[in-house]
Amino acid sequence: MADDPNEAATSRPTQREAQEALEKQVAQLKREINKINRTLAERAEEVVEEATAWYDSAADRTGRTAQALRSGAQSVSGAVQDNPGTVSTAFIIGAAMGLLLGVTINASGSNRDRWFSK
Repeated sequence: MADDPNEAATSRPTQREAQEALEKQVAQLKREINKINRTLAERAEEVVEEATAWYDSAADRTGRTAQALRSGAQSVSGAVQDNPGTVSTAFIIGAAMGLLLGVTINASGSNRDRWFSK
């Protein structure tokens, strides 16, 4: 009785039913896409908040470090201005010790004039 045309027509969906089913699927897909978009927007907000917090903490640390360096530079500058003779003497003594160390190392080497020959 599969040859009955009425039975074949009722078993296959009509064009209208197929269109309604397709519209339901499209509406469901739109809802899922909107849900995904909301989830992505929420995650983006979280990432922005984390990045902002990281940037703020880095900026604070950088500011504190710059302030400490500025303070240290001002202390050294003040010490040099208050004691120019002491600083000059320290540089002269350091240079003299470096010269003596260089001469001592050169004198203890086996080939004293090797840098001249190259």
